[in-house]
Amino acid sequence: MNELFLSPVQLSIKVSFISLLFVFVVGTLLAKFMLEKNFKGKVIVETMFMLPLVLPPTVIGFLLIIIFGNSSPVGKWIQLIFNHPIMFTWWAAVIASSIVALPLMYQSAKTGFSEVDRGIKEAARVDGAGEWTIFFLITIPLAYKSLITGAILSFARALGEFGATLMFAGNIPGKTQTMSTAIYMSIESGNMNLAWALVGTMIVISFIMLLLVSFFK
Repeated sequence: MNELFLSPVQLSIKVSFISLLFVFVVGTLLAKFMLEKNFKGKVIVETMFMLPLVLPPTVIGFLLIIIFGNSSPVGKWIQLIFNHPIMFTWWAAVIASSIVALPLMYQSAKTGFSEVDRGIKEAARVDGAGEWTIFFLITIPLAYKSLITGAILSFARALGEFGATLMFAGNIPGKTQTMSTAIYMSIESGNMNLAWALVGTMIVISFIMLLLVSFFK
């Protein structure tokens, strides 16, 4: 019981933290780029960023298999470099979780950056500050509440990812089984004690995440 409970909990937290590191960096930089640049098709590109929020997880899982599957060019390249396919590994869970969490980080960062007073940034430019200096020393500090909110929501979303992870990473106990997939299998096998323990853990963590978000409004 202890191993059946601890293994998916530990893996879920590890996957969520690594996913958070990725989406925080990528989502923040994408938000900066999209706010500063105007180009044809910008609305279409932004819509594509937000698609994982509304697409069924099975669709995302299917697309990940097509892109990273063993027969795809990307999948073959990964297998050639690492001598191992990425499907049915915990890294596949990281990719799936990152894809579904990225829109939350992107939207939060974009909202925060858009609320930064342009006058402050213009004054910094007049004083000779470069764009990256302004970004790191002015924009990010002034938008930190939105960034923290986005990070918390992204972590919570990654933690609860199920469908895409099940399809792309599988449900291998001790290897790719996260809390969400473990709950599913516990119910299927009739192990309700384990299911309740995992469900309770998810509820507590999610409640804490949402409580933290309220502190940064």
